Amino acid sequence: MKCMAIFPLPCEPCSEHSFTFDLQLFAGEKTEEPTAKRKADARKKGQVGRSQEISAAFVLLAGFLAMKVLGSSIYEEIVNYTVYIFGHLNQDMNTESVTQIFLGVMEVLARTALPIMIIIMIVGVAINIAQVGIAFTTEPLEFKLDNLNPITGFGRIFSKRSLVELVKSVLKIIIIGFFIYHYLADEVLQMPKLIYLDLHASMERISKIIMDLAFEICGVFLILAVLDFGYQKWQTLQDLKMSKEDVKEEMKQSEGDPQIKGKIRQKQRQMAMQRMMQEVPKADVIVTNPTHFAVALQYSAGMRAPIVVAKGQDLVAQKIKAVAREAGVVIVENRPLARALYASVQIGDIVPQTLYKSVAEVLAYVYRLKKKRLA
Repeated sequence: MKCMAIFPLPCEPCSEHSFTFDLQLFAGEKTEEPTAKRKADARKKGQVGRSQEISAAFVLLAGFLAMKVLGSSIYEEIVNYTVYIFGHLNQDMNTESVTQIFLGVMEVLARTALPIMIIIMIVGVAINIAQVGIAFTTEPLEFKLDNLNPITGFGRIFSKRSLVELVKSVLKIIIIGFFIYHYLADEVLQMPKLIYLDLHASMERISKIIMDLAFEICGVFLILAVLDFGYQKWQTLQDLKMSKEDVKEEMKQSEGDPQIKGKIRQKQRQMAMQRMMQEVPKADVIVTNPTHFAVALQYSAGMRAPIVVAKGQDLVAQKIKAVAREAGVVIVENRPLARALYASVQIGDIVPQTLYKSVAEVLAYVYRLKKKRLA
């Protein structure tokens, strides 16, 4: 017997820095779009794509529009009350006069500032509802120990989102500052000419400059806010993305939920009932109990035996008979046969041989009845 010699294959020693490619590292990568359940859960927690910038832009615009529309009436209210105050400076200052002045100031504020505040509040609420709908939740206000963790706090401060918000704020200041400078560069040169105008004309000119500048800033702010709104929607969607394992786990939880299973079974029963009722008009005869059972039979040439296309008990039986009456299907009362068919034959099955004779008699009666009707 010859022995086989084994020669070791020469191989180079492995490098100390050999590269290992582990596919498991990518198993948790969030590449899947968020499911409807994940979006609903996030909405309950207050995690929605909402832009604070767009709310602030519309509130600012609404405030300046209200001031422009109501400016003349506000001016008149303030002037009239100022004239009233200066006209009564010679009165003795006592508790009653001070109270009267205070109440007058409150009344003027109510007439001037309150309408603007109401308009701003309505616009602010409307814009928030337009962004995310009505989503009320108290979960973000709940006390959590994690919020007291300094490491978590530093993580939020130096996170990617915080850096993006910082860049956005700096860009917003630069852009709005540029427009303010560009607008005021020409207007500042015209300011010395205001000394040649009376007080009323000077105030009108200054108010016009302020309002024009305010609306220009609002326009720029609104454009930036729309861009921020798109970014917030995109960022929220990215935050809600799921890994393949997350999707599988959610599917397992959903399928294992007894309520969901019950709803699925209920839907399946409803669909089966609808399909069964659609077959009733095709039947040749309905055999009834007459109150508790109803069985629909169909027979045509070429069939080995009649088949049961529908059956039901109590309310379902009444429904079958109602559909049969509407379709003109013959209804025959035969209590023993109805009970036997309901108990021994499933929907879609043929009639057993033990019931051939009874079923044949019923069908013969039905065919004779149809011939009489045709005659």
